[in-house]
Amino acid sequence: MADQNKSKAYWKENIRYLSILLIIWFLVSYGAGIIFKDALNDIKVGGFKLGFWFAQQGSMYVFVILIFVYVRLMNKLDKKYGYDE
Repeated sequence: MADQNKSKAYWKENIRYLSILLIIWFLVSYGAGIIFKDALNDIKVGGFKLGFWFAQQGSMYVFVILIFVYVRLMNKLDKKYGYDE
């Protein structure tokens, strides 16, 4: 029974991490690239409007960063619940 509670707690925390990271990705890709594009276009980065940059490249960079963050979080979670190798 303790193993079952441990695995449920593990998956609950895993789903929480996934939800937070997916919300961040959504806000950056959809929010910054589409919804807030006009407001962000007032700011220039490297000669390009920031809204354009997020729509073209920024969301991909954030996605790759989120992958590394997820790996780090999952390694810590695995150690916390004893699932590391």
